[in-house]
Amino acid sequence: MIRAKQKMSKKPYRPCVAIVLFNRDGKVLVAERNDVDAACWQLPQGGIDRGENPVNAALRELEEEIGTAAATIIAEAPDWSNYDWPADIEKTPGKGRFRGQRVKPVALQFAGTDSDIDLATEHPEFRAWKWVDLEEIPALIVSFKKPLYRAIVAAFLKTRDGIKLRKQQPGSRDTDP
Repeated sequence: MIRAKQKMSKKPYRPCVAIVLFNRDGKVLVAERNDVDAACWQLPQGGIDRGENPVNAALRELEEEIGTAAATIIAEAPDWSNYDWPADIEKTPGKGRFRGQRVKPVALQFAGTDSDIDLATEHPEFRAWKWVDLEEIPALIVSFKKPLYRAIVAAFLKTRDGIKLRKQQPGSRDTDP
C-alpha cells in the first residue's frame, strides 16, 4: 500500500475509486478540474458509497463525471493507496470528516467514441479532457497525489501494453489501415 506523508490525525480516509479509462490506442483519459483557476488535471475519481464495491463505484462515477457508461472493467490494481489532503483542502465543506482518501484504482476499456464523453453532467467537475500516455499522468497531478499516480502507472503498465498489442494484431478491428 502506498501512503502519502501522514499527518497525526484520527480521522478516517474516505473510500474512493480512481478511474483509469483506456481508449483503443492505450491512452488514458485525464480531465481538468473546474473548481480551481490553474490547470489541474486528474483521473476521474469519486467516493465509494456504503455497500458498493470499487467496480460498481467506478462504473457509476464514470457516468456521473464524464457523462458516459460506454466502458467495461478490465483490471483492478492489487492494492489500495492512501493520501492525506493538504490542510486547506481538508477544511473545505464536505471534506472535514476525513483526513484524505483511500483509493482503489480500476482500469476500464472505453467502448465509445470521443463524442460520447460529455462533461456537462448534472454536477460538472471538469472543464476539459484529453487522452494522454499512462506514464504522463504523475506529471499532470497535484503534488500530494503523485505517489498514488506513480502506483497507478506501475499497476496498469501491462494492461496498457496488452491493449496496444491487441490493436497491432492482424484482423483486429482496431488495427489502423
